[in-house]
Amino acid sequence: MDLERIKDVGVAAAVKAGEVLRRYWGKAHTVRKKGVIDLVTEADVAAEEAISSVIRTAFPTHSIHAEEGGMSAGEEACKWIIDPLDGTTNYAHGLRDFAVSVAFAYEGVLVLGVVFSPINEELFCAVEGRGATLNGRRVQVSNVGDIGDALLVTGFPYDLYTIVDPLMRRLRQCLVAAQGLRRLGSAALDLCHVACGRFDGFWEEHLSPWDTAAGTVIAREAGATVTDFSNSPYHIEKKEILATNGKIHEAMTRVLRLE
Repeated sequence: MDLERIKDVGVAAAVKAGEVLRRYWGKAHTVRKKGVIDLVTEADVAAEEAISSVIRTAFPTHSIHAEEGGMSAGEEACKWIIDPLDGTTNYAHGLRDFAVSVAFAYEGVLVLGVVFSPINEELFCAVEGRGATLNGRRVQVSNVGDIGDALLVTGFPYDLYTIVDPLMRRLRQCLVAAQGLRRLGSAALDLCHVACGRFDGFWEEHLSPWDTAAGTVIAREAGATVTDFSNSPYHIEKKEILATNGKIHEAMTRVLRLE
């Protein structure tokens, strides 16, 4: 498997989708609801089509798992996992915190992550074993060692109404324990912000594989520890994710515990 070619195609697909999103940016959108607070716009669909076209041209036999289009048949061993617009609600309201997320898994192992923030012009990229970059420059997690000095970030899932009580308990516990807490609205970017040291920790519940696949590769390659809330190994089918700089990870697992 040629990982360098995989990377080049992943980056090209993310950038192409970013160009699509920029064309729609700031204009009136046709918005429909997949759920009570789960939106999709024409930009989501157009960006996903752009990503799929780039991938299909380069690798016509690969499978694609996309947020809007579902699973596209192909080689199960070579799977692309894509979110054409992570942060659709932000996008629809004219907020900059959204991104294109493109990941590649080989035989079930994530080996490539690309997250592109087109309005901020930030391209995060990581290949397994090669480190993580932001616009071509290496990035790494922060050195904050005390949760009391940490800046954390989280998100609220689309089905938050079904878990609002435990969600709010964890939110309160983290708010009390940390120096500060933010909620930006894009899990892919949250993971990248941990990767480059802007945040010291991130947690969220009830995410989908396309929300975390690319960001997980980038965070890990930048030195992050990524698990579930109980400190068990994380994989993208799990419903809990905790990513930290490693130094505050044990403290975060204690804070997130509901007892």
